[in-house]
Amino acid sequence: MSADRVSIPNGIKFLFGGTAGMTATLFVQPLDLIKNRMQLSGVGGAVKEHKTSFHLIASVIKNEGITGIYAGLSAGLLRQASYTTTRLGIYTWLFELSSGSDGKPPGFFMKAGLGMVAGAIGAFVGTPAEVALIRMTADGRLPIAERRSYTNVFNALFRITREEGILTLWRGTIPTMGRAMVVNAAQLASYSQAKQFLLSTPYFNDNIWCHFWASMISGLVTTAASMPVDIAKTRIQNMKIVNGVPEYTGAIDVLTKVVKNEGIFALWKGFTPYYARLGPHTVLTFIFLERLNAFYIKTVHGDKAKGAGL
Repeated sequence: MSADRVSIPNGIKFLFGGTAGMTATLFVQPLDLIKNRMQLSGVGGAVKEHKTSFHLIASVIKNEGITGIYAGLSAGLLRQASYTTTRLGIYTWLFELSSGSDGKPPGFFMKAGLGMVAGAIGAFVGTPAEVALIRMTADGRLPIAERRSYTNVFNALFRITREEGILTLWRGTIPTMGRAMVVNAAQLASYSQAKQFLLSTPYFNDNIWCHFWASMISGLVTTAASMPVDIAKTRIQNMKIVNGVPEYTGAIDVLTKVVKNEGIFALWKGFTPYYARLGPHTVLTFIFLERLNAFYIKTVHGDKAKGAGL
């Protein structure tokens, strides 16, 4: 490693990763709610509840009030504090370890592999908050008598443990980890690769403008790749057990039933709100992360030092 190139301590990497994800969630939580409800529309053969995302937003505001669009915010923040802290912390740590002594970044497939490892570990850690988030954002679409009415994420985690058993907190762990591996392989690798490509052109420098476009490219790639596994994860985590029989036996069962009952394109149901949520969240997360890294390097090591970056 060159003399003017410095490392960021691992603890700081994890802290910055979680902080970036939580800050981004404050902006995009309503989009997460829309995405989840669109994906649950039509469950059980029911008539599609909302024709468009705008129709869903109007319905939420009308029936649940303006604060209804932020349902599940506490769960969203806890999810970022657990999942994103872990995945970005591990990825940036592995990324630096895999970079050459001259600071040369690893290749695309290595980046994808690092993203998969980081995503799988982060997903396992974050699954309880994910289960709470899915349920809290979906609650408002149910009849009043069937609502779970969790007051906050900690109330949700406590009641799930008490009423359904602690293992329910990790319901859907396999599809959640599968989704995270796809998301992180696509998101982190495509962001790193897009940023590397943009910086190789004469039009970009390592600044917010470059980070923005690299994030937008990453968000689009990630949306297309991850939506089918995300739908499987969402429906499994929201399903109810009726007379001891679950609605779905696993991710493959979900995907098979969705294609059979709703058509192949239902696997990308809610694409617009998903990208509208993932795109800005990706942009904001990476911009906040890059800015925090740059701030740390400048503050601790001075203007001339360089960090590893993504």
